[in-house]
Amino acid sequence: MPRGSSAKRERQYEHIKESAQERGESKKRAEEIAARTVNKERARSGESRTASKSSIEDMSSSRRGGKRSHSGSEGPTYDQLYAEAQRRNIHGRSAMNKDELKRSLGR
Repeated sequence: MPRGSSAKRERQYEHIKESAQERGESKKRAEEIAARTVNKERARSGESRTASKSSIEDMSSSRRGGKRSHSGSEGPTYDQLYAEAQRRNIHGRSAMNKDELKRSLGR
């Protein structure tokens, strides 16, 4: 997190990082996801000095996460399915595509 960031953004960063790790991401990847998400939210709300065009005009990360949650039209993402298969120790998961993962998980 950048120096001088608010306590709210610090909490948001920790929450996102913990959620990513629970989904099966590595610590380094979870930190990257959290930092990018928080920085994008800071840019969207005018808390950062500079902001890319995509940070401002793109769909917010919180909305995008909700659209791709388990109840969306396509259901969970491949990464979410793979992480669950990894937790359940399903054999052959690395060679499976999204549909195969869904079937093996009973979805």
